[in-house]
Amino acid sequence: MSRLEAKKPSLCKSEPLTTERVRTTLSVLKRIVTSCYGPSGRLKQLHNGFGGYVCTTSQSSALLSHLLVTHPILKILTTSVQNHVSSFSDCGLFTAILCCNLIENVQGLGLTPTTVIRLNKHLLSLCISYLKSETCGCRIPVDFSSTQILLCLVRSILTSKPACMLTRKETEHVSALILRAFLLTIPENAEGHIILGKSLIVPLKDQRVIDSTVLPGILIEMSEVQLMRLLPIKKSTALKVALFCTTLSGDISNTGEGTVVVSYRVSLENAVLDQLLNLGKQLVSDHVDLVLCQKVIHPSLKQFLNMHRVIAIDRIGVTLMEPLTKMTGTQPIGSLGSISPNSYGSVKDVCTAKFGFKHFFHLIPNEATICSLLLCNRNDTAWDELKLTCQTALHVLQLTLKEPWALLGGGCTETHLAAYIRHKTHKDPESILKDDECTQTELQLIAEAFCSALESVVGSLEHDGGEILTDMKYGHLWSVQADSPCVANWQDLLSQCGCGLYNSQEELSWSFLRSTHHPFVPQTCLPHEAVGSASNLTLDCLTAKLSGLQVAVETANLILDLSYVIEDKN
Repeated sequence: MSRLEAKKPSLCKSEPLTTERVRTTLSVLKRIVTSCYGPSGRLKQLHNGFGGYVCTTSQSSALLSHLLVTHPILKILTTSVQNHVSSFSDCGLFTAILCCNLIENVQGLGLTPTTVIRLNKHLLSLCISYLKSETCGCRIPVDFSSTQILLCLVRSILTSKPACMLTRKETEHVSALILRAFLLTIPENAEGHIILGKSLIVPLKDQRVIDSTVLPGILIEMSEVQLMRLLPIKKSTALKVALFCTTLSGDISNTGEGTVVVSYRVSLENAVLDQLLNLGKQLVSDHVDLVLCQKVIHPSLKQFLNMHRVIAIDRIGVTLMEPLTKMTGTQPIGSLGSISPNSYGSVKDVCTAKFGFKHFFHLIPNEATICSLLLCNRNDTAWDELKLTCQTALHVLQLTLKEPWALLGGGCTETHLAAYIRHKTHKDPESILKDDECTQTELQLIAEAFCSALESVVGSLEHDGGEILTDMKYGHLWSVQADSPCVANWQDLLSQCGCGLYNSQEELSWSFLRSTHHPFVPQTCLPHEAVGSASNLTLDCLTAKLSGLQVAVETANLILDLSYVIEDKN
């Protein structure tokens, strides 16, 4: 077909970061993500002008997936953050804010992009090396023989999501449930390489959060009438299970462009039904107790199985197929032919259950590596946010199992790291530069921009006009409320640092965040007695934070290195 109009030439723009439009757009994105950050972050409501689903959230995964971004530079930034979140679930807002700050802070320094990128890489390497080192002053070990640190980690994630609308009691209850659900996925007697099970989140909306619970096994939602029709099974041994991933409805599959040759006076429907009944006879002769089908089971086959005291449940859906395969040890059956004995699995027992207004068929496993988290909340919006948060917490626990360390949260890691970088670049710049072509002056400029970017992330935690301080011993964050009285001694106003590890009763001195002061070396090597005595720490996932830091710096470097943006306007 010929074109209705001539093809337009591509639009080429040089030095994109120098244009006012790009800077304004980046500034708008930064304000959006910054205002969502932390426990007191402001919620965002996203919807289109034509109605439909309305999303209320402060989480980066929901925010960025619903945010329409058109500018190429913003697409690079948001895509990088989304890729990070899809792999690590946590620290998405931290990554986005830090990336925006890094880009913004080097504007007007008069340094070439090559110099900025090279020094940013050096500083990133310095940060990662320090955070992974034994001398790091903001990294604590996670002991899986105790639940204290694990609960702190889960609680920190829950309290940072205000749209979940949880009270303190509800937060404690859900934190314990998430931790229990995670621990149930770890196999007993696991040695060497561990294959984790799965936690399934079952929705119970318009119910009290405190009614949420965790059960080992899988819950299949059914109507009360369907449950009443199921025959009870009384058996002292495990129940034999057959799992079908194909339809047992008797429908003839689509032949496409081919043809089906049918002999005279042969009924296809009867032939297929005979095949289904032969399948049922084999299931009965193999002493199968429970038949589960992803799709539909023909009523005649159901009746036949029920007559022989075999429970048949259909329409379980594709979502439960993988967990059912793991839990029962079955191999999903995809044909109506003869069934291999190796295809069967087993469950320990079955029962019925009722929670709220919903009825469930409960499969109890032989070994509880699959569990169901029945999650309640007051309304759809709060439940959606809570579900996303629980998924994040479960993923963070999995990451922590692989790398059993956590970072101090509440902004203390960022301020501590900024103090460490300032001290290192001031006292020992040669160890950073080595044989690099950059000068010490350039290093000092970029190091200050880098530290300021970290401190700006921390500043985003304050949304109500309060002040943020840092102490001159540990380099931790301390908050002062906006309506606090003026006092000469900060010790009278401050109680605990952001992570909750230190209190103001120690002999400390403070300064305002981002104020000018002489670089100092923050205390490293956390004392074990300090960590052990703290029962309510705010923590971050080490693996997710390290990835977020790396993604933020590398994405900022990529954007700073852009010389041209070429857009096809056709």
